[in-house]
Amino acid sequence: MTRKQKRLSILAGGMGFLAVAAGLVMMALSSDITFFRTPSQLVAERPDPAMRIRLGGLVEPGTIVRGQGTKVSFDVTDRKNKVKVVYTGILPDLFRAGQGVVAEGSFAGGGSTFVADTVLAKHDEKYMPKEVADALKAKGEWYGDTADEKTARK
Repeated sequence: MTRKQKRLSILAGGMGFLAVAAGLVMMALSSDITFFRTPSQLVAERPDPAMRIRLGGLVEPGTIVRGQGTKVSFDVTDRKNKVKVVYTGILPDLFRAGQGVVAEGSFAGGGSTFVADTVLAKHDEKYMPKEVADALKAKGEWYGDTADEKTARK
């Protein structure tokens, strides 16, 4: 075997190893590769209580309840299903009813209440996370006009 053939075989072996490693990583992350899950997806397939997930949707009007200190509870909806969220901490200034939100956390002890440790809200009056807008459009629940759709895609 010449030096050139040895280098090519080592290079081919390295590329094969990297391809197998990338395939294994993609298989391991296949269920968590999406940015967030909607309430309808969580109702249809309840995740493992220990699994950290992101829940995205709209804050349902009339469900925001402020408790002791910085504890707050609210419902996140995709206008089809809703999930009760409990969060302890300071909410973003732009958090309010009817607006897009993404909450990060898990279901407490296998219950139906989502315990969030991070809450992300929209950044202006027309913005909605692209994934939330796409999920609402897929369900036929999007009520934005052309200008809103352009803003939602930024």
